[in-house]
Amino acid sequence: MQINPDDLQPHEFYRYLVQVITPRPIAWVSTVSPGGVTNLAPYSFFNGVGANPPSVVFAPVNNRHGEKKDTLRNVEANGEFVVNIVSHALAERMNQSAYEYGYEVSEFEHAGLTPVPSSFVAPPRVGEAPVSMECEVIRVIHVGDGPLGANLVIGRVRMMHLAEGVCDAAGVVDPAKLDTIGRMGGADYCTTRDRFPMPRPESPTLGSRA
Repeated sequence: MQINPDDLQPHEFYRYLVQVITPRPIAWVSTVSPGGVTNLAPYSFFNGVGANPPSVVFAPVNNRHGEKKDTLRNVEANGEFVVNIVSHALAERMNQSAYEYGYEVSEFEHAGLTPVPSSFVAPPRVGEAPVSMECEVIRVIHVGDGPLGANLVIGRVRMMHLAEGVCDAAGVVDPAKLDTIGRMGGADYCTTRDRFPMPRPESPTLGSRA
């Protein structure tokens, strides 16, 4: 089977993308409008992109009308955002914040979450999140126009907050305590509880000839 994106509508090929790029980590992004209204929304096109400077990227695509989402409007207005990491315990409240509320409505209130002041940026972090990263925008790249047109928001991490108990005695993040979830295709999500170790090879032995 071969699929040529040029033969499909954007929303049709989008379904294939999210079904095969799995699992996807979730950036629960908090921002604040020029009028001071807090916004919170999840994005599963998200990842870290470097450590010098420490940076992350997420992609808020345009809505079905081709309009910018609230998160992008706020980021472009003030250049700041917070990425909150979603644990399994917060899955339902994260999902509630995905509803398309009006621009002047705060998802923090509707999802029953605690906005906690950040150290370097104006947007608050989610008090219940196991990890939050305060970020300043490095660059916003508009990849496409119209419905589902992508916008890459690259941000520099200015501060990382880790909840008490997430790290072990050596200061290493315990994945079991972090208990993150990932996005699959459609309405499906997954946990990160089924793990296996695989150290990086010290020599190219796999498939080598004697």
